[in-house]
Amino acid sequence: MNILSKIYCRTFQTVFRWIMPMLPYRQPETLNSVMDIKNILRMNYIESVLIVTDEGIRNLKLTKPLEDDLKNYNIKVAVYDKTVPNPTIQNVEEGLEIYNQNNCQGIIAFGGGSVMDCAKMIGARAVNPKKSVKKLKGLLKVKNKLPMLIAIPTTAGTGSETTVTAVITDKEKNYKYTINDFNLIPNYAILDAELTLGLPKHITSTTGMDALTHAIEAYIGNSTTEETRKASLEACRLIFENITKVYDDGSNLRSRQYMLKASYLAGVAFTRSYVGYVHAIAHTLGGKYNTPHGLANAVILPYVLSEYGKTIYPKIKELAIHCNIARRYDSDETATNLFINKLFELNEYMGIPRKFDFIKKEDINGMAKKASKEANPLYPVPKLMSKKQLTKLYYKISL
Repeated sequence: MNILSKIYCRTFQTVFRWIMPMLPYRQPETLNSVMDIKNILRMNYIESVLIVTDEGIRNLKLTKPLEDDLKNYNIKVAVYDKTVPNPTIQNVEEGLEIYNQNNCQGIIAFGGGSVMDCAKMIGARAVNPKKSVKKLKGLLKVKNKLPMLIAIPTTAGTGSETTVTAVITDKEKNYKYTINDFNLIPNYAILDAELTLGLPKHITSTTGMDALTHAIEAYIGNSTTEETRKASLEACRLIFENITKVYDDGSNLRSRQYMLKASYLAGVAFTRSYVGYVHAIAHTLGGKYNTPHGLANAVILPYVLSEYGKTIYPKIKELAIHCNIARRYDSDETATNLFINKLFELNEYMGIPRKFDFIKKEDINGMAKKASKEANPLYPVPKLMSKKQLTKLYYKISL
């Protein structure tokens, strides 16, 4: 990256870091059971809600106890269950139509990160009826307060129940819109580990690695705070200690609860400290090839960390020591290499590929351009990379 671009990026990030303490960050109130939701709704005089979920969750009847409980308390329930992985503009508009038809006053997101992104944007469109999803992309474009939003994660990975972010795919353009606004933070998060029991191994692994990516990128960036560093450290430790346990035994409730806590903490961290090039590249793969976000992050993460080189050695050593991967007497470089190798080992153990075989060379230039546009100047990465440098990373993750 040329010197003028670097100056621009770092100046933007410095100013943003200065104003961060003045921004309206908040954490959702956490509860442990979906059965608490009726009381929340009644206290807020909400008589009609939209549950946003996907067909898999609905077919498993995971939402039925909640639906029945709300109906028993005379709360009208509408359901949108067509959300797809990498939710689309069409999903948002279909959900919005059901929301409006039923005169809903609140939204309950019941599912993984895709469901939560969809629910957030249904709420954003509901309070911005004249603005398309495209017009809401970027920073602080939502502006208006959303209807009450309750997030119920069924995976331990995205941390979307805590974040200011939603990512929506424009299928016509094979492009993902990232929307960042404080109004997108849910009002409540229900952390009920029983809802994550029995998740398929591939979802357990990739969502867990997604949470780990959030924690790591937040920790090594240049906009950390004491709170986000503490949250990242704890999230990393919990994930390294528990991810293979829940992968091997999906019924391990204790480890499932720890993974939910880790995902939440990682969400708290990256909401305030942001992510980096791992996410920027992952978003382009999701937009172009519909690659699941957690899977993309898992594969990309060790390569981007290697590319950062010496700029992250001290911080990665801190993470490695905290997670019992390295010792204090190890050099910074040794600790970092141990940490990166651990990521490769985790991926291999859980059947996550080392590289992708579907990336087409003719697509790389365009994806690198989009990744650069997303990350620069917003993401406070430890080492700035140009479009050309990002292009090399696409080749490194390709077979």
